[in-house]
Amino acid sequence: MLKGDSPLDGEQNKGNANEHASDREGALMSGYEIACIGLVAAVSLAVRQAAAGEPLRLQAGPHLFLDDFLIAAQSNLKRVVTPPKKLEDPVVTGRKDGCFQPYLTVLRDPKTGRFRIWYGVPENAGQSHLGYMESEGGIRWIRPHRVLPDPARIQFGVSILDEGPDFSDPAKRYKYGWWNDGGLQVAASPDGLAWKPLAPGVVLPHNHDINCIFRDTIRNRYLAIVSTYTTGDAWKGQRRVSMQSESSDLIRWEKPRYIITPDDCADEGETQFYCMGGLIARGGLLIGMVRVLRDDLPADPGGPVAGIGYTVLAWSRDGSAWQRDREPFMDRNPRAGAWDHAMTWTDCQIIVGDETYLYYGGYARGHKIERFTERQIGLARMPLDRYAAREAGDVPGSLKTPVLALEASRLSLNADARGGEIRLQITDAVGKPLPGFAFKDCEPVTGDSVRAAARWKRPLSGLRGKPVHLEFALRRARLYGFALE
Repeated sequence: MLKGDSPLDGEQNKGNANEHASDREGALMSGYEIACIGLVAAVSLAVRQAAAGEPLRLQAGPHLFLDDFLIAAQSNLKRVVTPPKKLEDPVVTGRKDGCFQPYLTVLRDPKTGRFRIWYGVPENAGQSHLGYMESEGGIRWIRPHRVLPDPARIQFGVSILDEGPDFSDPAKRYKYGWWNDGGLQVAASPDGLAWKPLAPGVVLPHNHDINCIFRDTIRNRYLAIVSTYTTGDAWKGQRRVSMQSESSDLIRWEKPRYIITPDDCADEGETQFYCMGGLIARGGLLIGMVRVLRDDLPADPGGPVAGIGYTVLAWSRDGSAWQRDREPFMDRNPRAGAWDHAMTWTDCQIIVGDETYLYYGGYARGHKIERFTERQIGLARMPLDRYAAREAGDVPGSLKTPVLALEASRLSLNADARGGEIRLQITDAVGKPLPGFAFKDCEPVTGDSVRAAARWKRPLSGLRGKPVHLEFALRRARLYGFALE
């Protein structure tokens, strides 16, 4: 049920029902045009505010240095992607728990604190059901798993939202999106166990069998990230690429557009994408996990070419245009024979205290090898919001923000300064340190903390709403971002 026409041309070919049920050729714009649109949209807000002489108004919450948006100048710093630490063994297995897909959702019940996992268990190679378990800590799950009744036929997909206990319609608190019969289908549930379709059949057509839904609380809307097979000017042949659409009700969707596509000038080999999942909102950022597929490579040098995969970071500051890294954020396990040696595809992020848990699908030997036993779910953990840092070594580094308006009374740093330190000063709009807020007035931040308090001789609340720069001085330290409270 689209607002507008599908951006894809051609007839569906139902072909291989095992993994990708159809092909549709033809892209509407070149990879170059897509890249230009993304770049312009990503910087348009800062450009407009700078041109108008307006400071960036930052509200309470985290503000991450994932990209250069909050950086006006820097020196002697390098951007470092910091992968989470994996648990050695899978937490959901193929043989014991019936997992046969890399798609999953983990939520934490706000009342009981229990973790809940939904994942795909097979009817056959081209049809799934919802497997379900609970856990006290998110690692050891209470077995055996349950197989929930289907809301309708499910091919692939386990994307589930919890609208919360205060949602206006309790019977539709939980939402579920999956792929079948040519596109996204959606259902609702009061408890995440008994599901009923929200609409009959497909609500958003797309021709490759991966999708996810997400509640964009920043803009009060739903997003759908959907996969399609298509051609494009920036890459050879048909590839899997990712598109995005928006909706106010999960039923009526805007015309989808390309957001994650390959570029043979910058991406190696036959790079394609098993869609983007694991979306999370942090401050003004949406952060997603892009599953990269290289079907042209073996898991081991000289071995059979059976495909490998890993996960890279993607982010958006306007909820529309996305940027992505090319270096892995979660890479394959380098150890030959490991259960996640061929694939590490992240599909869920959940905040647990001062940590982020990242659940991922791991494959042992290749993309299509032993799907009923060698596709399992793992867990990696990292300190909260530590996706990428600005790092200084023995040579001191510096970072200066654009002109900001701070609506806060306290400021903290997410930083690892073990063996070093970070100092912070606040200047006026022309760069003159404000009295009581110079580097010499700041207590040095040392140690390792996701919320190290920044302290000066004067209270930050006195600067509320005034145009200022933040200037950071780092030595042997990593700075991930800052938070306003």
